[in-house]
Amino acid sequence: MSLIIMCCHDTEENGRSEYTEKTLISLSKTVDWANHRLVVVDNASCESTKKLLFNYSIGNKRLLPYKERPCISTVITLSENVGTARGINFGLKLREPGENAIKIDNDVVIHHSGWVEEMEEVIRRSPEYGIVGLKRKDLRQTPYDPDPNFKSEPRQLPHQSGETWITVEETNDIMGTCTMFSSALLDKIGGMAQPGLYGFDDSLYGLRSRLSGFKNCFLPHINIDHIDTGSGQYSGVKQRQAADVWEEYMRWHEGYCNGSRSLFVEL
Repeated sequence: MSLIIMCCHDTEENGRSEYTEKTLISLSKTVDWANHRLVVVDNASCESTKKLLFNYSIGNKRLLPYKERPCISTVITLSENVGTARGINFGLKLREPGENAIKIDNDVVIHHSGWVEEMEEVIRRSPEYGIVGLKRKDLRQTPYDPDPNFKSEPRQLPHQSGETWITVEETNDIMGTCTMFSSALLDKIGGMAQPGLYGFDDSLYGLRSRLSGFKNCFLPHINIDHIDTGSGQYSGVKQRQAADVWEEYMRWHEGYCNGSRSLFVEL
């Protein structure tokens, strides 16, 4: 079983309720909810999103307009926007012992049923992977990139007769559109952290994963779409907020690397 956690900060101004709905429709179609559960952390979203989250909650017995299966087991409603890392950590508090956790953004559509089980299988066969990510089409990481920061390394996972062949792309930095954190990694380094509300949470978690002895990889064959075009006001706000904390991020990065900052983050 895996715990899937999604944060949303949807307002009338940023118009992201539409993205959240498309993501929930995608999840309802591609995840086996008999084996997994979805927690949504509502970072002070607008009423239209609150209604949407109610409609997709398992406890709601009404039929949805799209006749999709309700998929949200728990909604954590916050009175303010606490950002991505702290929001995800609220969801991680509900993790059961031995349970992997998936961080998924509320602007992604997945076109592949059984993707959770395939991510779990990577960790089962190769427990050295702490983070397994699904790969967006706009990412630069490839085995052919001349920059070592973006060059990925294809790896064939251990295979026994009768098992499906699985190839992953090992890389340092995993874009966190949809990422699975292994139970062993979570037990070792705890929750997520970032210097501001947005930016660098995925980079810092990937760094802490590697420094704690794990590897990170993409599972590139699973087709996903990042549906946020990045042209809206909300994307600009997040970019400015990330730029404002760049120097602090670099201090955190150095602190993790030189051991002056603890790799473990309490939830």
